[in-house]
Amino acid sequence: MSDLTHFNQEGEAHMVDVGNKSITKRVAIAEGQIMMLDKTLDLIKQGNHKKGDVLGIARIAGIMAAKKTSDLIPLCHPLALTKVSLDFDILDDDVAVQCCAQVETSGQTGVEMEALTAVQVALLTIYDMCKAVDRGMIMTDIRLLEKAGGKSGHWVREL
Repeated sequence: MSDLTHFNQEGEAHMVDVGNKSITKRVAIAEGQIMMLDKTLDLIKQGNHKKGDVLGIARIAGIMAAKKTSDLIPLCHPLALTKVSLDFDILDDDVAVQCCAQVETSGQTGVEMEALTAVQVALLTIYDMCKAVDRGMIMTDIRLLEKAGGKSGHWVREL
């Protein structure tokens, strides 16, 4: 258990003490996608879904989720985020929407969980808004792409 930082010497869950860590700029980028039927993607692209601007609402949901990550993940530290941005790409060939989130802060712990949470909640919002026409949508490939800052330095996923 020594490699798992959220457990103490007795194997009990605890919040990691970051008090002695240096304050550095922290950045994390995550992505994921939601696959759907052609007609569902067409509704999103045309912007005439009866519930409104699907991607605009999903963007706001992702931003809100990043800010609330410590309320959802029990051992995450509450963080003062300095930037949260979400971008969506329509993947016509895959009949999917890809979401990429970038989260930043200046602090003593990273923002990987906030970026991953932003992506997942944005995709869940797309599902929620479109489920009336397509209950078979699949959220997939949710993953961290890059993180920077802190003692562990810069990490980039090798695709």
